Parts: sequence; C-alpha cells; structure tokens
Amino acid sequence: MLTGELRSQIDRIWDSFWTGGISNPLEVIEQITYLLFIRRLDDLHTLEERKSARLKRPMARRIFPEGEDPRGRPYEDLRWSRFRHFAAAEMFVVVGEHVFPFLRTLGGDGSTYSHHMRDARFTMPTPALLARVVDMLDQVPMEDADTKGDLYEYMLGKIATAGQNGQFRTPRHIIRLMVEMTAPGPKDVIVDPASGTCGFLVAAGDYVQHHHAEALLDDTARQHFHHGMFHGFDFDATMLRIGSMNMLLHGVENPDVRYRDSLAQDHAEDAERYSLVLANPPFAGSLDAETVAKDLTAIVKTKKTELLFLALFLRLLKPGGRAAVVVPDGVLFGSSKAHKELRRMLVEDHRLEGVLSLPSGVFRPYAGVSCAILFFTRTDSGGTDSVWFYDMQADGFSLDDKRTPLLPEAKLGAAPAEALAEAEHAKNNLPDALARWQQRHGTERSRPRTAQSFCVSKADLAAAGYDLSLNRFKEVVREDVAHRTPREILAELKRLEAEISEGMATLEGMLS
Repeated sequence: MLTGELRSQIDRIWDSFWTGGISNPLEVIEQITYLLFIRRLDDLHTLEERKSARLKRPMARRIFPEGEDPRGRPYEDLRWSRFRHFAAAEMFVVVGEHVFPFLRTLGGDGSTYSHHMRDARFTMPTPALLARVVDMLDQVPMEDADTKGDLYEYMLGKIATAGQNGQFRTPRHIIRLMVEMTAPGPKDVIVDPASGTCGFLVAAGDYVQHHHAEALLDDTARQHFHHGMFHGFDFDATMLRIGSMNMLLHGVENPDVRYRDSLAQDHAEDAERYSLVLANPPFAGSLDAETVAKDLTAIVKTKKTELLFLALFLRLLKPGGRAAVVVPDGVLFGSSKAHKELRRMLVEDHRLEGVLSLPSGVFRPYAGVSCAILFFTRTDSGGTDSVWFYDMQADGFSLDDKRTPLLPEAKLGAAPAEALAEAEHAKNNLPDALARWQQRHGTERSRPRTAQSFCVSKADLAAAGYDLSLNRFKEVVREDVAHRTPREILAELKRLEAEISEGMATLEGMLS
C-alpha cells in the first residue's frame, strides 16, 4: 500500500512533466520506466560485485564495462548509484548523452527488458525535473515488491485518467475477479494476446505468489514462474516496455512479452501451447480479409475482430486449457452466420462454463458499450452440460464517467479485506459472483431464473439457437403484477396493446 506522502510526490512529478511540456501520459510513464530499468541494471551489477568479493573471483557478468564509453565518460558514471549524486545539470548530460546511448547498445542481461530498451529515447525537458524524478525513485524500496509494484500501478492508473489512452487498461478489480475465478496454478502457462500494460499477467502472478508460495520454493517451479509461465503479445513498442517493467516490478524476472500483431500473424509456433488465456482484447470492428491470419479464418470465416480473437484463443489453448475473456455483448446474440457458428462451437465442440454480464458503465469514461466475460475450456470433444449466468449490477464504483468508489477500499474487489454487510452487496457484486461461481456445479443448479445467477442447460441453449445473452433466459417477476387478479392483468395488457398500436400508427405516419 502506498503512503499518502508517496502518492503526493508522484502527483507533483506528474504535474512537473505537464508544466515542462510533456502532456502525453504514456511518454511520462515511459521516461520513468527507463529510469527504473537503469536503476535495476545498477542493482544487478552491485549484486555481481558483492558475489565476486565474497567468492574472491572475477565478476562472472559485468553489465557496466571497465574503462570509458565512446564519448570518453567512465562507464562507472553511468550507474544509478553514481549519477544520482551529481548536480542536476551534470546528471542531465550524463543521462541524456551517455546512459541512454548505452541502453540502446546494451546486449544486456538477455532479458525481455533489455530487448525493449533498444530504441530508448530521453525526452526529459529540464535538469530540475530529472533530478526530482531520480530523487523520488531512489527513495522507493525496490526490494519491497509490494511497494514498487503499487508505485507502478498508481502511475499506470494515471494513464486511465488522462483521456483516450485509458483504452489500454481494464479496471484492476475486474482483472482480479477474472483471475480469482480461473485460479491460476504454479504449472499454468498463461497468455494475453493483447497484453498492453500486462495487467492480467501481473494479477495472475500475484495470485500464484500468494496462493502457491510453498510450491514456488521448488527450483523447477520457480524457474517456470520467472521464465516460462507468462506470455504477452502487443504491437505497440511503448506498451511492450511498460508491460515488461510492470511485470518486473511485480516480481517476474523474465516474462515473454514480445511484438506480435495477434490477428495478422500465423500462430503455428504458439498453437496449443497455453493452459490459460486471460484477455480483454481491442474490438475495432472489421479487418481487411487479406491481413487476417489464415489459421484463424479456418476456424471461423469472418472479418469481425471480436470473433477472430475468440478463434485465436481457441487456437492458442491446449486441449484442457481454459479462458476468461471480455467480449462485447454483440458476440452473445449477433445474428450473422459467423456469430452463430462460433457460439455453437463453444457449446457443442468445447465446454462453455459461464457468462458473466457486466454493467454497461464498467469501462467508462472511455466506452459505454455493454460487455460480458466468457469462461470456457477447450476440449475438442464437447463437454458443456449447463452454463452458469450471472447478472452483475454493481462493481463497487459509480457507473458514470467519474467511477467514484461506493465503499471503503477494504470492501472493494472480489476478495475484499473486510466482509460486506448484506446491504453493501448492492454496491459491490464481485464477492457474490465469485462465491456463486465456485458453486456452479452445486447449489447454483437449483436457482430459479429470476435470481441474480442461474444455470441454463445445453438443450435450452441449443433450442435458443445458441443465444448467450442473459436476458434471453432471465425471468422477471413484476411485483405489481404478481398480486393482481386476472381481470386486472387483462386490462393492463389491453392498455399496453393500445399504446403500441398508437405508437406504430405515429411511426407509419412519419415514414409516409
């Protein structure tokens, strides 16, 4: 948990960037990401120095070479622990003219981070700003994973409050709900094909570290966690850098976060490789058929990105692999041949397990589109018995553009620190959704379709043409009707019929 003082310090630095002429929040966090990487390099070099001194052997790996760089500056001056003590003007020259060129030529430590730093650009406007940022970052205890992770998450949150760039972020509490519901384990191989800032991968890593701490004491499991568990694709270099750093600061040493246009490139090398997909991919309408990977159109013939991403998830998952993915509501009830076929595939050829309907304001202020979360397992042999539906009405925040918390922080999220009172459920449905999901094979089967959650049989889904919209199955009991006599109900129906006829006549008149 960040202290109020540290939050205020970050806010002041953010304001300094704006007044200094850098108004793009992605550029701000990119510059801070570079500095965090520079500090990490120095920490690694220091660790090697101590190991060398303790073992009385030469350094096995030297990140900062001996001697001088091509511009005549001692490489030793390029280390964070050295230049942070320089006067602001000298620090500005060292970082801009020596450290950043060094970053761009760095073969590095062989990690994904070094790879993404190859085109690093220094755009800090003034020496004073650089000195303030370095001073602030130097005070963050980098050995404390929670603090440095929370620091970066707080800065990433500023992307989501700064305009159109918020499209890169799914609300953190929704991400954590999806992770809690899929419960990643230490042997999972997890992918997000539209990784952005790697929020899903970070949350999955936090879950595994918290729930499987003992398993990670094993050398093989720990090696898998740091080098084989997490995979993210994006085609934005800035997002790749930011996402990689987010993973590093949350304790993952070398995730596979790389450039890929997920819908355009063939997926032969990654087919059936992953056991868990967590994603909220961008849905931008249609793509040119010529640019779509042929192995995706072989699954479903369409140019719609929302359907192509679902086909991609099925392609990437190994048999038995599971997915929790955000989709626009149109996927649930779209009437095109491709929509219907994909839904039929999920129900008949694989195992569709759940449809969680989200409130339409969850992604405000950037999108008001209604969405749902699909939970399914690739089986290639069917397996759908009944599908669990949940009608989420509240996620703990106001559903307007301000997204104001409706409860104290300790009562927000899917696994709040404090239990919610019965009346507070109406403000935060996430804990209830998680609890009911865990009972989907038990008590949930007997709930009536008038409840907030219920199960629908495979036969009923097929009879409905594989329509997966919650309203197709949810039954509503109107209290004002339930207690009326048949005569009163008939009178009400006639009144409604008259209103509809009058409205249709008005519309026909306008059209003629």
